[in-house]
Amino acid sequence: MITTWQTALDCGKECEELLLSFDQARDRRILILPALFDEANKMRRLTVQVMRRMDVAGIDSFLPDLPGCNESLAPLKDQTLSSWRKAVEDAATQVGATHTLAIRAGALLAPFALPGWQYAPQNGPKLLRSMLRAKIIAEREAGRDTSSEQLMSAGLTEGLTLNGWPIGAPMLKQLETAEISHSAEITTIEQKSVGGAGLWLRAEPDEDSAQADALTSLICDQQAQTT
Repeated sequence: MITTWQTALDCGKECEELLLSFDQARDRRILILPALFDEANKMRRLTVQVMRRMDVAGIDSFLPDLPGCNESLAPLKDQTLSSWRKAVEDAATQVGATHTLAIRAGALLAPFALPGWQYAPQNGPKLLRSMLRAKIIAEREAGRDTSSEQLMSAGLTEGLTLNGWPIGAPMLKQLETAEISHSAEITTIEQKSVGGAGLWLRAEPDEDSAQADALTSLICDQQAQTT
């Protein structure tokens, strides 16, 4: 089911965003924190496959559009990691989340108070390096020579478009140093536990039913041990 949720932007305006949910008012309610930027596109199918499988297993799940992403009317260039973290807190409260599942750099947004899982977590510097690398390759193919240092120097003043994503200077500054918070209540799931190569490494968005099965099983098995 597609519904909506609301959050307040830094400018003070209320923002209504879309929410994909599998909600039957069950006790276990997992808020999904998606992979960010280009990886969000590559991981979207796997994310929804996992949500469908958790639904069959008796777990509710919720995937919010972050402000500035997908169908959002909020400008992406105005968003920061801080504003997204606040938005995630709002989403968690509104859906009554009991757990989180953070995918890749979505782990940078996870509410510290909630238990859950991090799937192949990626910190801000690594995410930024991969996006800058793709930008440099595209610039060279267009006959323009540049470096990550030159791009960041301009980006920290004017913002930067990376892989088609217009990212503002404040977001870039936060990504430079953003690290993932760790907690005894958060379980890290590495790709080797899921099997195969991560879908974020593929050139185009794709799916893998075996990986979706494995990731869901890891989550459900731990849930069963704690109930």
